Amino acid sequence: MPELPMPVSALRGAALADGSTVDVRLARGRVEAVVPAAGGTVGPDELDLTGYTLLTAAADPHAHLDKARSWDAIQPPMGDLGLAIASWKAHTISMTEDDIAERALAQALEMLANGTTAIRTHVDILTTGDALRGVRALVTVREHLAGLMDLELVALAGPEAPDAAVEAALDAGVDAVGGAPHLAADPVTDLRRLLAIAERRGTPVDLHTDESLDGADTLLEFARIVRDWPQNVSAGHCVRLGMMTDAELAPVVAEVVASRVGVIANPITNLYLQGWESPVGTPRGLTALRTLLDAGARVAAGADNVRDPFNPLGRGDALETAMLLVVAGHLTIDEAYGLVADGAREVMGLPAAGPVPGAAADLLAVRASGLAEVVASAPADRIVLHAGRIVARSELTRHVAAPASARSPLLEAAR
Repeated sequence: MPELPMPVSALRGAALADGSTVDVRLARGRVEAVVPAAGGTVGPDELDLTGYTLLTAAADPHAHLDKARSWDAIQPPMGDLGLAIASWKAHTISMTEDDIAERALAQALEMLANGTTAIRTHVDILTTGDALRGVRALVTVREHLAGLMDLELVALAGPEAPDAAVEAALDAGVDAVGGAPHLAADPVTDLRRLLAIAERRGTPVDLHTDESLDGADTLLEFARIVRDWPQNVSAGHCVRLGMMTDAELAPVVAEVVASRVGVIANPITNLYLQGWESPVGTPRGLTALRTLLDAGARVAAGADNVRDPFNPLGRGDALETAMLLVVAGHLTIDEAYGLVADGAREVMGLPAAGPVPGAAADLLAVRASGLAEVVASAPADRIVLHAGRIVARSELTRHVAAPASARSPLLEAAR
């Protein structure tokens, strides 16, 4: 296999999600043209995508690379958000900058191999020892990944993190202000504190928001405060919306749409963390996806935590997130993939990408007959392009024992 990253000038014979077969010409990191497939010989700097479905590459708008892959070291109890937070805080006492960087880089590369070319990761401002260990580790990881993927860092400031630490994280290279005001004793005061820092610094904002099935409800106030802000603003989780009545939900959604607050669902982690107190008729830990989409809100979805106290599982694969949006969120397959690709990029403030003339050439080719098979089977054969260059390629070799009889009645019926 040629050394990666590898630039290509054209993608030949690719199937799009609408079923058409096309050739895609690339130049200067963008899609130059999309034309009906012409067939013929594939050139040396072109890529034959016969048998592949070509999509916009995935983007993950809500990750925690500093926590990823820590489950085995921590061995936390399985349970709700409170247990997860307590387990993580206890572990941070002995956590080193090198450990954070190593785990974060491994997780980011796995996500890249699976087709994610842009990640927004929160990084904790730690409350034990050196508060900026995670920040420095993730800045280093971003430098290592330059040219392979886009990596955006958000300072996750808990209620106990002082303003000076948030400012120091921004000075160290973090891109946006984050936090979790719903965990504070006075959620609205903490919300206003974090937004004041972002307004003063002119940085984007991405807050963990109302991550519980009851209790704090801060999203309405959040949206009102940022109504006329020029910078990008988003709210992660928002599972409280999923438990509201229509009358309660309507004014919140209206304000979210008016203020263009992006809402980021995180199905795998919220399905795991929420509802432990309700063993019968367990509620879904998801935001009000259908209502938000129908209202025209900016909506995206991320994988959130992967193999850490907040989620013991996860593949770091946007197709896993899309599948959960369909089966747990009742979205269509097209809508679900849109939330982890085009919708995610829009909420992250990234330029549009995909097999469209003029778009950024961040693309994912999956060996499959169409989008339904891509999401259902998550085939391992994938080719990932970032800025018009192949940055990852995976191919599966499978060996299956032959049936006892090639003329089996079961095989005949299957044919």
